[in-house]
Amino acid sequence: MWVVVAAIAASTTVSVYGQVQGGKIQQSELERQAEEEKIAAEGRELQRKQELNKVLAANAVSASMSGQTGEGTPESIALESSKQIGSSEGMINLSDKLKRAQLRRQGANARSMANIGATSTLLKGGASVYKQGESTNWTA
Repeated sequence: MWVVVAAIAASTTVSVYGQVQGGKIQQSELERQAEEEKIAAEGRELQRKQELNKVLAANAVSASMSGQTGEGTPESIALESSKQIGSSEGMINLSDKLKRAQLRRQGANARSMANIGATSTLLKGGASVYKQGESTNWTA
């Protein structure tokens, strides 16, 4: 009879360990994905800034070659464009940050769910041992 109880306890222990480790691995993977997303977002931001600088430089050269002094309507348009680009960059950065935060939350949730599953497995294993003890007229 003790062999059955020991087998149940060993099976429960292995299952609990596997669930907890699985949760940790899943959390670690999602943390890694969040870090990769951060690096990719920084690369995209740098590329956007380089493209914007090229456009602004080309516009400045074009304006100076046409004899514009940088006052009046072209200046107003450039200022408004800069404001819109800044706003757009802010939204893109916020979106990237939210995506990374979501990946981190998913990782934390995965680990929590694994811990809950492990606790449930422990309780079921304990109940199985108790039932086994009752069927043999001894208490656990």
